[in-house]
Amino acid sequence: MIILIIILFIAGYLLIAMEQSIRINKASIALLLGTLLWIIYLYIAPDIIPRVAPDQFRHYLDLNPGLESYSYKEQIRDFVVNFQIIESLGDIGETILFLLAAMTIVEIIDVHGGFTYITDHITTRHKRRLLWLIGFITFFMSAVLDNLTITIIMLMLIRRIIPDPRERWLFGGIIVIAANSGGAWSPIGDVTTIMLWTKGNVTYKIIPQLFFPSLVSMVIPTFVVQFFFHGKIKDNPAKTNPHPQKKPQNYMTSSARLAILIFGLLILVLSPVFKAITNLPPFIWLLFGVSLMWIYTEIIYNYKVTIDEKNKLRVSKVFKRLDFSTLMFFLGILLAVDALQKAGILGSASAFLAEKVPNIYEQGILIGLLSSVIDNVPLVAATIGMYPLVDPATLSTFTDPAFMQNFIPDGTFWHFIAYCAGVGGNILIIGSAAGVVFMGIEGVSFGWYLKRMTPVALIGYLAGAGIYILQHILIV
Repeated sequence: MIILIIILFIAGYLLIAMEQSIRINKASIALLLGTLLWIIYLYIAPDIIPRVAPDQFRHYLDLNPGLESYSYKEQIRDFVVNFQIIESLGDIGETILFLLAAMTIVEIIDVHGGFTYITDHITTRHKRRLLWLIGFITFFMSAVLDNLTITIIMLMLIRRIIPDPRERWLFGGIIVIAANSGGAWSPIGDVTTIMLWTKGNVTYKIIPQLFFPSLVSMVIPTFVVQFFFHGKIKDNPAKTNPHPQKKPQNYMTSSARLAILIFGLLILVLSPVFKAITNLPPFIWLLFGVSLMWIYTEIIYNYKVTIDEKNKLRVSKVFKRLDFSTLMFFLGILLAVDALQKAGILGSASAFLAEKVPNIYEQGILIGLLSSVIDNVPLVAATIGMYPLVDPATLSTFTDPAFMQNFIPDGTFWHFIAYCAGVGGNILIIGSAAGVVFMGIEGVSFGWYLKRMTPVALIGYLAGAGIYILQHILIV
């Protein structure tokens, strides 16, 4: 049955990677995979738990003496249903609620035109200067906003400015690279760093550790790509519309839209500070922020503007715009990975890698290369399950405390994984959500990206990894 679980997981991975070809939403595959693996695990648990979690099981029986009269299989089933699944859902819930609240805040800002304050100030016509400007804006904004959102915003911007589709593709390639690189150095910049952060593997200390390597991974490709451009941009006829459609967001005052932008960004930026001060899960702060923005917009629509109700962009309408299929994808993947962990499969995979590839830097680079092909969300989720999060107080109990120090909170391994998984997605266009949306919006082919962007993205990825390793050696 263990072999069946592994086969099903690999098959699910392949179907998720082939989403564009088979035209089946990857969220449906992830949910099927996650639920199916837990069903199988429930029936093989009597053979697994004595080997994988004997201490937890004995402790559970000690806390529930009423189970003594039950058969062994009934005790195991009770342990799985009333302890292991609930424990998994608690951990998964933190990530899902954080993402839900963050998506809501970003959507509130977007529908009220908050991001136009940034994009409207880009006025340069010089191609190379514009490339660097867009690259840096994307890099820094993706540290606060999710990579998918900032990629869409910047792709829409260059559509307004650049008439030549081939030139837009080069700009778009840099946007994808900058978005993924920028998301890697912030605990809230990418889904993978959010997962590591909410589970306690990294904290705000990731910022000084990964900022420079991430910056290098963006700067090198941008430096190379700039030589494809010469001169200034010609006027784009599509930018000027003689009969512009009045959007609902334009009914709000300029100051109100600016306030929503600042309000939302502050909530996102301060979430690591909130966790550091209170030690509460960061989704508490973001839900608190959603409630404040909800109340603020309600006050605006009730007392500050006089427009038809159908034109009011209330938060209740914003909820309908959220991409719940993305949340279902995360839920399914995390359920599947937790089932693998409970079955001891990830622990065995970790032991195998430790034996065959003992160097943590080699492991990180390998995982980064895999993230260019495999969705980095399940990849990082599996990595978290494979490797232990070591309590610094217990280091002395290990036979090799110097090596195990890499796995403490904010340890070298976790920081390097955050970099490799995030930036490694730049190597292929299918390696990240930003790349996939670039394909969809601009119609870019896999082959074009492989030829034009993959070489520079790979150089940037390896250079940034080298910078991190050198940085760590010099600091230590």
